[in-house]
Amino acid sequence: MTKNEGTIDRVARVALGVVLLVLAFRGQYTPWTWIGVVPLLTGLVGMCPLYSVLGISTCKVR
Repeated sequence: MTKNEGTIDRVARVALGVVLLVLAFRGQYTPWTWIGVVPLLTGLVGMCPLYSVLGISTCKVR
């Protein structure tokens, strides 16, 4: 698995994931709250499967 997310992208994904999961744990359930697991995990791993399929990369070239 090649990383395809840059630092800003990863930070934004982790922050969004944490916010959505906090809302879920506080009882404010919406269809989007448990979906917060996806951006959290992709942000922590640094690889987005959808980016791979679409050929997108926000990583800086080394």
